[in-house]
Amino acid sequence: MPARVSLITREGCHLCADARAVVTSVCADAVVEWREVDVEANARLLERFGEEVPVVIVDDQVVGFWTIDPDRLRSALA
Repeated sequence: MPARVSLITREGCHLCADARAVVTSVCADAVVEWREVDVEANARLLERFGEEVPVVIVDDQVVGFWTIDPDRLRSALA
């Protein structure tokens, strides 16, 4: 089964580190798999999101970018 949550990040991004902590915690509590994708390694994602990283996508829907709200992520997973 593919991961429901994708975290789009960039190396050296301090907001991405913060988002990773939120996604790790919320997904662990919800027992949901997630994956991290480097925006620089995917031309389509780079074109779409550019400087908006980090971005959290749940079931193909963007649920947040830059500062990830754990409550919004929980709601998206419910």
